[in-house]
Amino acid sequence: MDDAGISLPLVMALVWLIAANVAAMLPGRNQHRRRAMALLAVGLPLLVWLTVDQGPLLGLLFFAGGASVLRYPLLHLLRWLRGVTRGRAA
Repeated sequence: MDDAGISLPLVMALVWLIAANVAAMLPGRNQHRRRAMALLAVGLPLLVWLTVDQGPLLGLLFFAGGASVLRYPLLHLLRWLRGVTRGRAA
């Protein structure tokens, strides 16, 4: 695949983005948190791998794509961090 200029981390990142969008569309009452945690567990190492292999620009683009899908866990984390820095742990 390297001959075509497409690396394995880039392919894996695109597959992750598709899987994340499909997981977001699936119905389920209590499954969203479990899916989000699974996507984060796979997506964060993938983000590091993609950034090391392809550079910070593609890493930032993948981060923005992942953040658009996982925006509520990201907002929850930011609110929790804001509370911790102000002295209130939620």
